[in-house]
Amino acid sequence: MIPVREIVKGRKYIKVSAPCRIDAGGTWDIKAMALPFEEISPTTVNIALSLRTYVKISPFDENYIKISSKGFETKIFSVSELSFDPPYGLFLAAVCHFGFHGLEISINSTSPIQSGLGGSSTALVALIKALSEIKKEIDGKELSKEEILYLSYHIEDAISGGSCGAQDQAAGIYGGVNKWVWRYSKPYICERFSLLDEPSQKRLSERILVLYTGKRHLSADTNKGWIRDFLSGKTQKGWIEVNEIIHRFADAIKEMDIGKAVELLNKEMEIRREITPDAFTPITEKLINQAKEMGCAARFAGAGAGGSVWAIGERENIERLGYSWQRAISEIEDARILECTIDPEGLIVYEA
Repeated sequence: MIPVREIVKGRKYIKVSAPCRIDAGGTWDIKAMALPFEEISPTTVNIALSLRTYVKISPFDENYIKISSKGFETKIFSVSELSFDPPYGLFLAAVCHFGFHGLEISINSTSPIQSGLGGSSTALVALIKALSEIKKEIDGKELSKEEILYLSYHIEDAISGGSCGAQDQAAGIYGGVNKWVWRYSKPYICERFSLLDEPSQKRLSERILVLYTGKRHLSADTNKGWIRDFLSGKTQKGWIEVNEIIHRFADAIKEMDIGKAVELLNKEMEIRREITPDAFTPITEKLINQAKEMGCAARFAGAGAGGSVWAIGERENIERLGYSWQRAISEIEDARILECTIDPEGLIVYEA
C-alpha cells in the first residue's frame, strides 16, 4: 500500500462533491431483477438535487485511515485491521482497492442522514473521484465517469451482499435528469438518456417538492425482501407494470408534460402499494394522499420506509402542496421541506 502524504506533497487536501437524487422506477437498477429481464429494458428515472455530499481527503499518519462523517463517530483504522462493516465499510473498501494509506477522509452531506436520497452512494463516488485524483499523481491517469460508475457500483454491491443498484451512483456522477436502462450483461452496466437541458431543468425545479419525514431510512434489508419476492415470482407482474409506466414517465418528463407525469407517477404508486407495502409509513401515506388531492403526485425516495418523499405537479399546485405538507409535519421532530433545485452537474473537483 502507498502512503498518501508522499503522493500529494504540496496539496493540503483533495475535495470532491456529488449530488443526491430523487427517483421513479427505483429497484429495477438491482442486478438480480434487471439482468433476467433485460429484454424489457428495465429502467429508472432520477433527478439530481442541489443537496450535495462533500468528501475531502487530507494526508494522515502512515498505515492508518481516519474517517469522519456528520452524524457518525470519527474512527481511525489500522491498515492491518480494516473492517468493511457499516457505517464506513464502503469507503474503506474503496481506499483498500486503490492501495492507499495515511489519509484522512471527511464526509459532509447537505442532505439529512439516511434520508433515502442516496447520500452514501454519492459519498462513495465522490471518494472514488478523489482517490482517482491521487492515482493521477502516480501514473498520470484518472478514472473516467464510466469507470467510476462501474467501480463504485461493484464495490457497493459486493459490500451489501448483492442488494445494491447503480442509480444513486449514476445520478451522483452525471447530475441532471436522466433515464437509465440497466444492461448488466454489458461492461458499461447501463445506457443513459438525458431527458432535459438546463433551461428545462430550471423549469422542472419549480414543479417538484422534496420533504424529509424525520425518520431515518436504511435500504439494505428492505431491498432484500423485495428481491426475494421478485425472484420467487410473487411480485414480478407488478414490477413489469411499473417498468412500463416509468418508460412512459420518462417520455412525459422529456416533453415537460407535467399532467401526464403526475398521472403516471400516481399509477406507479398504486402498484407499489401492492408489491412494496412495507415502503409506506403513516406519514408518507398522508403526504402522498395530500399530493394526489391537490392535483400532484408523490412517492417515497429510494426504498421508502422512512427517509424522504418528493412530489411533482404544476407550479401553483406544488406551491399549495408545500403549505399542506408543512402543516402535516409541523409536530414531527427533524421533519422538514428540503430547499433544493435540480443540479445539472455531477462530480465536481475543487482546488486545494
